[in-house]
Amino acid sequence: MSTTPHPTTTPLRLAVIVGSTRDGRFGPTVADWFTALAERHTAFTVDVIDVAGLELPAAHPDWGTERTPALTALAERVDAADAYVVVTPEYNHSFPAALKHFIDLHRTEWEAKPVGFVSYGGVGGGLRAVEQLRLVFAELHCATVRDGVSFHGAWDDFGADGRAHEQDGAAGAAKVMLDQLAWWAKALRTARTENPYR
Repeated sequence: MSTTPHPTTTPLRLAVIVGSTRDGRFGPTVADWFTALAERHTAFTVDVIDVAGLELPAAHPDWGTERTPALTALAERVDAADAYVVVTPEYNHSFPAALKHFIDLHRTEWEAKPVGFVSYGGVGGGLRAVEQLRLVFAELHCATVRDGVSFHGAWDDFGADGRAHEQDGAAGAAKVMLDQLAWWAKALRTARTENPYR
């Protein structure tokens, strides 16, 4: 009898991608708050990928060329995930260039998996960045979930301890998104196992 875990019973792997690389960035505060909630969600194990901590090549390698060991290890982390949450600020009505570069370095690793978003910013709460990211991930054959989390005037939304002031509302929105991600991640993992996407 096989002892290999069935894909519908093994924990789902969630990659939390922190997209800001700016000096003095607020992203880690938002990401740490969300990651703590995600780690308490019974469906997921969590891997945090902070773009600011990655040594990415300045130029995009040609497809089909051999990756460096560092890029191979990074691609394996992206590929291992069953779902993603992108934590993004809004820069000039869009998302950070470093985040786009990170996304573009991978292709098949993203396919047939769900993506959620936690955004932050000023009055817009980062929502314009999210709307553009939805277009990018659609092109990569991902399913973006409807509900997300956004912090409007984010710098006033968190205390010095890193906790959101509106803890119940923000945590409730995060739980709705995580529940949606879990449903899609489980369904798509089963589909990929039974019938590979490509």
